[in-house]
Order: sequence, then C-alpha cells, then structure tokens
Amino acid sequence: MNPQLQRITVDPNICFGKPCIRGTRIWVSLILDLLASGMTTDELIAEYPQLTSEDILAAIAYGAEMSRQSYVDIAAGCSS
Repeated sequence: MNPQLQRITVDPNICFGKPCIRGTRIWVSLILDLLASGMTTDELIAEYPQLTSEDILAAIAYGAEMSRQSYVDIAAGCSS
C-alpha cells in the first residue's frame, strides 16, 4: 500500500463516509476537483491552510488507486 494513503481516512460518521484528509473534513474529491479545474497546490493551501503539500499528494495518490479499481465511462467519440 502506498504510505501516502495513511493521510486519508474514511469514517462513516464523518462527511457521510467520504474519503477525507486525516484530521479534517476536506474531501479527497474536492481536492481533486479543484486541481482538475486548474487550482495550484499553493492556491489550495492558501484556501485551506490546514492542508499540506503532502496531503494534496495523498489525495492524488488516492485518486490513482481508485482508478486502478474502477473507471468512469467517458462519452463515445473521445480519442485515445
């Protein structure tokens, strides 16, 4: 297991069981969405000062692990 993933917690009593950065209520999916929209690591940390660059890398690592287990069907017509 990737040691970065130890920064991620999943607790059914916190944030509806969504994966969060340990010790926060910041969803991994929020971090990934903000990065995908073009926000930089520095901007994320400025917006959420409780995050560290290691937390952001952990969120990316979590996304990578999830994509190994399942995938999102992308609309037909996209080139690969």
